[in-house]
Amino acid sequence: MTNRLLQEFLNRHCYDIRQSGNGRWIDQKCAFDTVCFVADCIVDYLHEGGSEPFESPQIWHRDYSIENVMRLFGKPDPTTRSTLDEYNKFFRQPLKMLSAAGVLSEMRKGSKIEFYVEDLDVLEFIALRERNALDFMCLYIEKALRDSGLWDPFASFFDEQSVEWYDNVKSRFENFCFQYTPINTKREADRIFIKVLNQLAFKYQKHGTIRGRISPNIITLQDIVYNKTNWYDDLTGKDKNIARGDYGRVAPANSTYDYQVTRAMKNLKYFIDNYFDGEPEVRDRFSIGNRASAIHHIFPKSRYPELAMYYENLIALTTAQHMQEAHPGGNTRQIDAAFQYTCLIAKTDSIRKNLLRLDHAPVLYSFDDFMYVLNTGLQTDYFSRIQEGDFNAVVQGISMNY
Repeated sequence: MTNRLLQEFLNRHCYDIRQSGNGRWIDQKCAFDTVCFVADCIVDYLHEGGSEPFESPQIWHRDYSIENVMRLFGKPDPTTRSTLDEYNKFFRQPLKMLSAAGVLSEMRKGSKIEFYVEDLDVLEFIALRERNALDFMCLYIEKALRDSGLWDPFASFFDEQSVEWYDNVKSRFENFCFQYTPINTKREADRIFIKVLNQLAFKYQKHGTIRGRISPNIITLQDIVYNKTNWYDDLTGKDKNIARGDYGRVAPANSTYDYQVTRAMKNLKYFIDNYFDGEPEVRDRFSIGNRASAIHHIFPKSRYPELAMYYENLIALTTAQHMQEAHPGGNTRQIDAAFQYTCLIAKTDSIRKNLLRLDHAPVLYSFDDFMYVLNTGLQTDYFSRIQEGDFNAVVQGISMNY
């Protein structure tokens, strides 16, 4: 579902840099984690009543952006004068990349740049989770290279991982920038080359570039995040060899983890309020006439911290459902097994309707992530063997475990 949504969007756009002359179609600060974060800040601004057009400072001057950029990326207070230039770059470069991709559009007014949202569904999708942003970045970069007639040297390098082919692709990229964009220095071209090559190298599990040379090892997640010490180590517990499929599936007790959990709960609440008129996902006597005001972890955060940021492990309930059924007697340390089963069946139906586009809402969930949640929470490997989209088998598997 992920690739189909993005591919449909990308197919509607042409990214031929030879025609646009846009040297900032991607930039030094456009790593997938920064793009996800900036997209989340834009979405939060819009969800909280922000209007269009908006300028970069309107996004990063907000408390939500300031608090989280300091926590996640170890940045100093962005409101101090000495940091203004750095923060303008940190937010503006992903904004301009999203504009070049057609997710946003921009218009210059004097010395200011105003941004408009062109595709809110894709923007919200990128903002949901870092993996979505990574998928978007890799597909966008490859499409831009193909549209610009620049894909062949990259493909050749990925096929022939040698110093000679590395030198060739790097030289071809530099010369392309000099010929078709305002970029006129090798240093500037090389900064962008790193972001282009390494994110694709991670996708294809190939060597990329480190310190101006071919990397001695396969490019890992640590090599492509913007903030290696704060973001990567927080997310993965310093496991440098974490597999792509497992990335984000470990749970450290730190600010990045807290941000991801809070973001997921906030986004699900918005999703339920705006696409389902606040209707709780479980229908019973406690749901009649009441709105979903609580976001509940089906498998509790205290026992399964690695599942706490997964939308597939969150469910929207009424306050009464949350404090009387999910947690009997209001004791949040206790979980009622029968109601947990009810929540899983209800969540299965929510995910089924969303992935089959029966609810007319943007795609929020991932079938693979749901299977991971179920395998982990129910301590089985049954769900890893289920064919994608076989929700009858999912319901059967849940029932077998209760």
